[in-house]
Amino acid sequence: MNSLPELSSLIIREATPDDVALMLDLIRELADYEKLTHTLEATEESMREALFGDRPVAEALMAYFDDEPAGYAIFFHSMSTFLGRAGLYLEDIYVRPHLRGRGIGKAMFANIAHIAVQRKCGRMEWQVLRWNQPAIDFYDALGAEAMDGWLTMRLAGESLTNVAKDCADSD
Repeated sequence: MNSLPELSSLIIREATPDDVALMLDLIRELADYEKLTHTLEATEESMREALFGDRPVAEALMAYFDDEPAGYAIFFHSMSTFLGRAGLYLEDIYVRPHLRGRGIGKAMFANIAHIAVQRKCGRMEWQVLRWNQPAIDFYDALGAEAMDGWLTMRLAGESLTNVAKDCADSD
């Protein structure tokens, strides 16, 4: 069990445009951990636009432990028609492997949950890879529920472009 004094050297703050290069390095680490580097297309420019451009689509937090970059989280609002209010979707939460087990992930998660509650969000959601048992155990310990009845669907790349063309063709 980790003591609170160890977390006294933890700083969690909102990301700034100056964090984009470091955040992208951490995203690469996450992609490597998840065996998904072949899907990584993000650039500093695309991340800067997504987080800090004219129409930001997400927000981010940065975590530092003993002044060392420890991790990041990216989240955005979703909408629940059944609740009639916003939700908060956690796209990524990542803590560097050598800093895990110190409460950093839990503290970042608590910060995001606090933001969701402050903004009167009806829920907080995210995805986890089925093979990532350490993450699943972490989420279970927080009281999260697996949504077994739901299947994630995705349109991307050429499929997304083709569906969009169907709309453009009907104009």
